[in-house]
Amino acid sequence: MKFVIAPDSFKGGMTAKEAADAIQLGLQRVFPAAEFEKVPMADGGEGTVQSLVDATNGQLIRKHVTGPLATTVQATYGILGDQETAVIEMAAASGLQFVNDQTHNPLITTTYGTGELMLDAMSRGIKRIILGIGGSATNDGGAGMAQALGIKLLDEDHHELPFGGGQLHRLNQIDTTTITPFIATTKIIIASDVTNPLTGPDGASAVFGPQKGATPAMVKTLDANLKHYADIINRDLHLDLANRPGAGAAGGLGAGLLAFTNAEMQRGIDIVVDYSHLKQRAQNADFVFTGEGGIDYQTKFGKTPYGVARATKSVAPTAPVIVLAGNVGEGIDSLYDKRSIDAIFPIVPGVVTLEAAIKNGPKNLALLAENVGRLINSIQIK
Repeated sequence: MKFVIAPDSFKGGMTAKEAADAIQLGLQRVFPAAEFEKVPMADGGEGTVQSLVDATNGQLIRKHVTGPLATTVQATYGILGDQETAVIEMAAASGLQFVNDQTHNPLITTTYGTGELMLDAMSRGIKRIILGIGGSATNDGGAGMAQALGIKLLDEDHHELPFGGGQLHRLNQIDTTTITPFIATTKIIIASDVTNPLTGPDGASAVFGPQKGATPAMVKTLDANLKHYADIINRDLHLDLANRPGAGAAGGLGAGLLAFTNAEMQRGIDIVVDYSHLKQRAQNADFVFTGEGGIDYQTKFGKTPYGVARATKSVAPTAPVIVLAGNVGEGIDSLYDKRSIDAIFPIVPGVVTLEAAIKNGPKNLALLAENVGRLINSIQIK
């Protein structure tokens, strides 16, 4: 019997690999001779680096870079087992975890550190970079990232722009002649499910700016600045990005990547399915186990369990897909269909505190997997 185990992380409690190990532990108590194919997963957000490194036997790289407030921070990215692909979470260098209620200010925060991580990966011979762009503290349109890659963003006096989206109204010229030559030979794959444009009522500043500390006045300023930025990109690079779906992701980093690098956008879960070789590893599966910390009606829109279910059903259509989740929310009935999820179980055995649930997560996950395995075994015996 073959089990495919492909969970996401259980946020705050287990990495995807630790969750996969716990599920295997439980199932092995019932099926000690079974074949287990463990594929740690993610959906392009937090945990994607660790999941893909674990799934491909890659390695983690740690580097000091420029944080969103222009202070030095330590960030981590991954190189996959093929030694040609890097995976970077922009939040590792430019994320909300580096600011607080007193320091967050999207007028000054920068994506420069994200560009530094990209440049470091390229200098190691990397040919593809998977870049997850969730959780940003920035609203600079990817200007800082571009500057780190060697692009000059100049004002009317031919001076380099300071960091931050609050300075973009001063942009007068984009000089790409000094960009790193690595850009020409590196493919950037943007992992994002965000479809917001760069500007306007659905744009980066209006929709995401407030959660990064932007006041209504700041939102107005930042949106106007990004519009000016888009106009200069259109004039100098002949790229119309203002209304491009996804350009507003991560405070406009999506636009910067599309403007200055050889980039394309893909759904995060689709990227992880591809680079983890999930479909190939799910061939001839008898059962598929997946899961994450929480599941509800939103899981259908790009989250790991639903993506795993659709991917594995495409190659093993008769294999039931079983989801084990830390918390089961509203609307899960919409997740059930013949091409996706077959059953959903919560791992928490009773009423407990969040602290206890996290602490006992691996034990509870293994116990639930064992009990589901016993049910499978009893049905087969009959």
